[in-house]
Amino acid sequence: MKKTAESTRRLVTLALMTAIVILLANTPLGMIQLPVIKATTVHIPVILGAIILGPACGGILGAVFGICSLISNTTAPTLLSFAFSPFLAADLPGVFKAVWISVGCRIMIGVVSGWVWRLLKKAGGGSSAIWKLGLTGFIGSMTNTVFVMGSIYVLLARQYAEAREVAQEAVFGLIMGTVTAAGIPEALAAAVLVGVIGKALLSYIHRTGWFTLNER
Repeated sequence: MKKTAESTRRLVTLALMTAIVILLANTPLGMIQLPVIKATTVHIPVILGAIILGPACGGILGAVFGICSLISNTTAPTLLSFAFSPFLAADLPGVFKAVWISVGCRIMIGVVSGWVWRLLKKAGGGSSAIWKLGLTGFIGSMTNTVFVMGSIYVLLARQYAEAREVAQEAVFGLIMGTVTAAGIPEALAAAVLVGVIGKALLSYIHRTGWFTLNER
């Protein structure tokens, strides 16, 4: 009976985190439209979900984020939306590449964050030390940036160069510019927010015994 109640609480928590991801993904707070690409804060609840529910649930939340990103880039496209929406792809291989970039890369946020948190928990300084939460937030956010922009460079360098009207040799520099200008500030913001919010969430779960943290 106790195990059933805990499983129910986990499902309720996952549903709430999913709702937050969907809400953020469909408001200006979650998908910030820039001239070339969409900056995001939707990865933050994905990282938090991975911390409190584990890598598998983090992956599910990442998939929800990815699907929302796919829909957003389809309905409100930017210059690079062809890399995130299979409906804007030029050919069949482009369809699979877009699904990987929009959904697959976002699944990795939750999976990587969940495992990073589990590894950091084994280090000294307390199981919920704020530096561990902040570092998990930073790595989780950079996972999003590195996987997405890295995949665009590896899979769609030619199309990216055509969209930006530059030589293909210039793509690496542009990718690194995006990582520096958008990815690192996103990661620093994630480190702060995950540290503060994660500390409060973990304290509440420990205090109330809502469920056993990272049991699976």
